[in-house]
Formats: sequence, structure tokens, C-alpha cells
Amino acid sequence: MRITKKKKTPKAARAVKLAERYAHRGFHSKPEVPENSMAAFRRAADRGFASEFDVHLLADGNLAVFHDEELERETGVKGRIENYDLSNLRKLRLEGTDEPIPALDEVLDLYEDTGIPLLIELKTAGGNYRELTERVCRRLDRYGGEFVIESFDPRVLMELRKIRPHIIRGQLVQDFIKRREGLPLYQAMLLSDLALLPFTKPDFIAFRFDDTKRRSWVSAMESRGMLKAAWTIRSREDYTAAVKEGCIPIFEQFDPDQK
Repeated sequence: MRITKKKKTPKAARAVKLAERYAHRGFHSKPEVPENSMAAFRRAADRGFASEFDVHLLADGNLAVFHDEELERETGVKGRIENYDLSNLRKLRLEGTDEPIPALDEVLDLYEDTGIPLLIELKTAGGNYRELTERVCRRLDRYGGEFVIESFDPRVLMELRKIRPHIIRGQLVQDFIKRREGLPLYQAMLLSDLALLPFTKPDFIAFRFDDTKRRSWVSAMESRGMLKAAWTIRSREDYTAAVKEGCIPIFEQFDPDQK
């Protein structure tokens, strides 16, 4: 009897969709409209701009929208955001305005029925990547809008692959050898060279536009056919250049629709 091997059914192509552009930390306008504030997100939504923003896990398990790990630059108060609970964090104000630090719930509620896409960066600290990823995913399970997730931390992407493989995920990268940010050299090299791509398998790369000529990024993106986003675009000239290079601009400090 002749035994024939069953042909493998090819996997369906993963549908990866990003917005045409994203307002970086909302469409802020300093000093009146702080970054990552509800005012910045309302301003972006009013213009139909997709928004990028950052999420931290607080001491009480809540999720807050804020960029830095340290509070001082944005609030004038010293301390790490992960050490705060939401009730105490809400007493602080952003950049000398009346704007409080938003909870993730507030931002998602604002965008829920708008049809405007979101780019959500997960900011890990102290090895909390697993709990942060799980809590954000559980909240997004109840969100009806369009979103993707990105992170500098490869462990977030690996966790996403495991617990929510359907969520579109992106690897954030910059030249950490030039900008060490406290990392030991071996970690800076691993992250800068995207050495963990076989494990994270991102759908897109979001890279620092100033570092765009780094050869390892270009070859990785071209060989894998990944979408690419560029941050942070702060001028019309860079915006035009990024689009010309096939990048999705993540912009701030100007309105790309105004000539």
C-alpha cells in the first residue's frame, strides 16, 4: 500500500494594519496642552488624528497614561510612577496646567466610538512586563476600537505572542549604543541590533527617525516585509522624508494638514 503525505495547508497571511499617521502622546501643544493629557487626546480626536500614548502599571494594579518612569519632568514631583496608586497620582498636575494624569480607562472611553486607531506603548519597569501586558490585554478585551501595541521591551512582545497572538505588535527600537539610557553594553547591543526578532516576531518596527540609517534595521525590515513607523517627527521636512521612505510618521509639535 502506498502512503501519501498530506500536504500542509499554507497559513493565512496575517492582516497587519496601521493608521496613516499618529499624533505622538496625543496632539499636544505645550505649554497649554500637555503631552499624554486628556486635552491632547481630545484635540487629536477632534482632528481625526490617530494617537500614540504610553501606559504604566501602578502600585495598586491600575493603569495610567504617562511617558516617563520618573514623575518630575512632567509634574515637578520627584518619585517613580510605579510606586503610586491611582488616587494619589490623580492629585498631580501636568506641566503646570490643571490637567491630571489620565487613567487608561479614560483614554479608551474617549476613543471608544470614534473609529480612530490607537498605538499603545507598554512601559515596563522592575520586571513587571508580564503583569503589565496581562492587565492591558484584559482591559483591551473590552475595548471596541482599533488598536495595536508596541514596546521597547522584547518580553512584552513575547508575552503578547503567548496570551493574545491576534493583537498586532510592534518592536520599538533606537540606537541604544549611542543612547545607553543606563543599559549594560550587551543589552544595548542586543536591542539595537534587533537580535530577538526570531522570538518576538513583530508585525512592525517603530524606530527613532534620527537613527534611520542603521543597517541592521533596514535589512531586518526589508527581509521580513514588515511595516515601519518613524518617531518622533517634529518638522514638515522630516514628515515628508519619512513618508517618502515608506514610513508611518509619529509626529508632534506641528499640524501635518496645515501648509
